[in-house]
Formats: sequence, structure tokens, C-alpha cells
Amino acid sequence: MENIKVTCGLTISLDGFAAGHNQSFEKPFGENFDSDLLDHWMFSEPEKHRHKREIDAILDAGAFIMGSNMFGPKDRRDTPEWKGWWGNNPPYHAPVFVLSHQERAPVEMEGRTIFHFVTDGIESALEKAKEAAGGWNVKIMGGADTVNQYLAAGLIDELWLHVAPVTIGAGARLFEGVPNLKLEPVEVSGTSVVTHIRYKVLK
Repeated sequence: MENIKVTCGLTISLDGFAAGHNQSFEKPFGENFDSDLLDHWMFSEPEKHRHKREIDAILDAGAFIMGSNMFGPKDRRDTPEWKGWWGNNPPYHAPVFVLSHQERAPVEMEGRTIFHFVTDGIESALEKAKEAAGGWNVKIMGGADTVNQYLAAGLIDELWLHVAPVTIGAGARLFEGVPNLKLEPVEVSGTSVVTHIRYKVLK
């Protein structure tokens, strides 16, 4: 497992936000947030063809880790009926480890996606993800609070930011509470709707 790289790709605004405030089922990205502003590059034609490599890289991993808020809103994520935002066939097609305060049996979906719920912290989730990854990399999916925890603990090797030319002003902000982080940019690309910056996280 020593050669497994821990990576993270996240779309953020110019002022560093990955989501707005007061996220809910009705407004999963927050009251002050229009997801089209950030994710236009991934879903619109012809932008998604221009950024195909970066889109493919988001799901290029043998296992994934996400926070409970990314799996579901707080009033639904712990109910047996809730199985995520993505329908019966989520895009991960690999084990996904969800950081949670609530124990729950694994949820097996179509396409080989299995959601596992981890209640004993980020290090435990990472250990489990590395064991399940089959020698492939592990991807930290988000949200911002989860990414910040892994950055603060020095557990991310590579951070790929997709920066949209918009501001949000409030919400879930990347690098909040992350001290003394040193990043080395190793690749920069983009178009008028997004700038991709791939960083090596210096230990």
C-alpha cells in the first residue's frame, strides 16, 4: 500500500468556496450557490469535451472517501431509504467510504459501487480505502470540510483544483483551518470557464 497515492480533485470559486451555506435536500449546494456557476465546465456542451481528461481524472481511483454531507443531507443520510444523490448506478463503480457519526450497514448499488460507513475517523477510512483500492489510488471526493481534515493531517499527496471565475462569498471553504500548507504547482491548464491547477502537496 506504500505506492498508493491519495489524491483530491475539487471545483471551487475564486474566493475558495466549494459550496454555499445552509445545504439541504432542496438546495444541496446551499442557499447562495448556483451549482451551474461552478460545474458548467463539467456538464455543458462543448465544455465537457474540452475538459474530458480532467473529468475522467475525478473518478480515476480504486476507492473513494467522502464526508457524510456529500453522501446526503443531514435529515436523510442516516435513513435506510437514502442511498445517495446518484440514483441506482452511482458513477464511482468502486468502494466508497463515507465518514459518518452513525453506524450503518454497507449499501451495495449497481455498477460495483458499495458505500461503507466509517465512524472511527479519517485515518481509519483511509486505511480501509487503501486496502480496498486493489493497488490503485485513493480519491478524497469532498466536501470541503472533509478535504480540509485530510489536508490538515498531511494525508493528501496531490490536490487538483478546478477554479471557476465566480465568487460565492460564504459557505464551505477550502483550506479553512488548514495551517502551514505548502503546494507545488505541477500542471496548469484551462479555458475561459475554468482553470485547472494540479498541485503536489509538499510534506
